[in-house]
Amino acid sequence: MGGFSNGTGRDQAAFMTARIPSFTHFLSSYAPDMLPAREIGPLAGGSDVAADVIKNLPHATTIVAVASERGVVMAGDRRATAGNMISKRDVEKVFRADEYSAIGMAGVASVGLEFIRLFGVELEHYEKMEGRALSLEGKANRLGKMIRDNLMAAMQGLAVIPLFAGFDEDAGVGRIFSYDVAGGPYEEHRFHSIGSGSIFAKSALKKFYSDDMPTTDAILACVQALYDAADDDSATGGPDLTRRLFPVIATVTADGFSRLSDAESADYAQQVVDGRMRAPDGPSAPLRTAS
Repeated sequence: MGGFSNGTGRDQAAFMTARIPSFTHFLSSYAPDMLPAREIGPLAGGSDVAADVIKNLPHATTIVAVASERGVVMAGDRRATAGNMISKRDVEKVFRADEYSAIGMAGVASVGLEFIRLFGVELEHYEKMEGRALSLEGKANRLGKMIRDNLMAAMQGLAVIPLFAGFDEDAGVGRIFSYDVAGGPYEEHRFHSIGSGSIFAKSALKKFYSDDMPTTDAILACVQALYDAADDDSATGGPDLTRRLFPVIATVTADGFSRLSDAESADYAQQVVDGRMRAPDGPSAPLRTAS
């Protein structure tokens, strides 16, 4: 039986007959032009012009994730930079991947947002084709393949580094996965951070983190870590009380993905700011000696 067209010249019957569980794999053979560009051509003026253009694209910065008693918490600051300038103050970097996972990104913001949207479609497509969701580790591996496919563009400066976390329904715990530009993934334990302020955020989490933290404490630890990152990294934005801009915070538990409301995020941020008014360097961790 012949296919049918929607006016684009493409055979729409391919959508009905293809049984490929990977949406990006299917699209790469059916309509590769609809995938994110995997490399960029030469620009007039040569490599120096290209480098300047890429440098001045908005870049997303710091994301943190913390394993908690009931799952995992992910949070991101709101600042995007272009070179040495603040390009946006209210960018969102933490998103729902599917019902039991969250994804954050650092790197070129426009490319990252495109990958996050495509990853969400990838997971939904697999579930519809196979009648079941991928395992959390399977989702992490699938994201790694997508990032690896972007390697040529990353080598030209259009790099995106995601942070992926979710609730493992089989193990009953929250898990965190990091990546490099070649795809990874690497499982991180307890907590992790990516982006320009990550070294400061992880240093803070070493103080604030404890095993099996209640979700509320894990959220506070994330906000404290982002505050410390903003304190030392100019590309990371702290809570903006004047503009009412606060970190984007999400939890993933056995109940699924949940993004905190702006009011809830504001409450946690206000607690941290009030505490920093009394102790600018933040709460201190008790020194413990081995028993």
